Amino acid sequence: MTETTQTQTMPPRGGAKASSPEFRLAMDAWRRLRQDLFHDAFAYRPLPPLRMGGPLTGRLSGRLREYVAWTPHATVAVAGLLALAIGASASERGSEFGVMLCALLALGPVLLTLVRPVGAFWVSMAATPLTAAFGDMWSDWPWAPGNFAAHLVVVTVVALRTRPRIAAWMWGLTAAYGLFLDSLLGAGHYSSNTGSFLVVSAMALLAAAALNIRRTAQREVTAQQTVTAHERSKRTLLEERTTIARELHDVVAHHMSVVAIQAEAAPYRVENPPPELEQAFATIRENAVAALTELRRVLGVVRAEDYEAPDAPQPTLADLDRLLANVRETGLTVEKAVTGAVRELPQGVELSAYRIVQEALSNTLRHAPGATARVEIGYVLGGLGLRIVNGPPPEVNLMKSAHGAGHGITGMRERVTMLNGEMTAGETEDGGYEVTVFLPVATASEGDA
Repeated sequence: MTETTQTQTMPPRGGAKASSPEFRLAMDAWRRLRQDLFHDAFAYRPLPPLRMGGPLTGRLSGRLREYVAWTPHATVAVAGLLALAIGASASERGSEFGVMLCALLALGPVLLTLVRPVGAFWVSMAATPLTAAFGDMWSDWPWAPGNFAAHLVVVTVVALRTRPRIAAWMWGLTAAYGLFLDSLLGAGHYSSNTGSFLVVSAMALLAAAALNIRRTAQREVTAQQTVTAHERSKRTLLEERTTIARELHDVVAHHMSVVAIQAEAAPYRVENPPPELEQAFATIRENAVAALTELRRVLGVVRAEDYEAPDAPQPTLADLDRLLANVRETGLTVEKAVTGAVRELPQGVELSAYRIVQEALSNTLRHAPGATARVEIGYVLGGLGLRIVNGPPPEVNLMKSAHGAGHGITGMRERVTMLNGEMTAGETEDGGYEVTVFLPVATASEGDA
């Protein structure tokens, strides 16, 4: 029986008291308070200049822009001088040393918020009883007029510079500190202004916290918009590359089929071909058929669920007149000019050139309705040159050009890059838009080399 009693009266192991929710809540609050207001309280955190990307500040330039960037620092300095003036005028009954000390105790914490915001809060708290004692202002307890203004400015600036949780900590500590001074040292004084200070500071801290939350939300939204725009750009690029891969599949598949057929028929064109030659052509045909099979498998990977293979062959520059006729039916006046000796180009080059002209004219219809357009095609020795230019729309003063805002330019650049070509796109002097492309094409001698 005795042994059982001793077992029941033994203290719980492992600190069972710490497992209660109240204890964990209190310890968590203490850790947060220590992290926010005690850990590195006097760390150097200079106030950064004002960001100049706003709707008003973004329009400034030159030296005025440099001066406006330091507006927050000037505002804090003016607030500090105002607190200094209030402290000096309210302590005129004391000694000269007391007046100077009260003025410095009001100015110092405010200026300290520029470089050490959390430390400025503690300095302002410590200056409260000193100001009342040396300033001989026992009627205003515990917040002397200068210290009242200084501490209000300090907590507001710190709340603007830090997270909203720190604003709540500062208000709670200020309340506890004021009540402590009232109960311990405030006996016999005329009146306590702790209540009025807490009301005024609560309104200031709420406004500062709301502004801080709004500013943080704006930064997060801006960052998210930047990430979204980057992801959208990447997705657009991948979609354009996938479209190009689908279109070029027919071109490459055609060439591979021709290789396979010619390799199969080649031994029958030679009388008594040697076995080595027959085996070589058979190997070529097998490799061509295998490559064609792999090509179809790759197309299946990049093909969308709603993709349907085209029934007609891919268009070439020979189909350009039909395209221009369809564009003219929509009301766009378009001219075509061809220079150089017209010749047959590789199917990939012809397809890309056709798509570039098609997309450039689509951009004209979309962004410059009613304008005139001109398509120039130049066959040169080293390749093919394209120039698609349109004039300004009739409502040029009422409609701003939005060329480049969609996916058309991205698709054209991808096609040009794939063929190792060059492309420039931009507005013309008269308000129109111009796309210039050069697609290199190897000559027969270069291909043999």
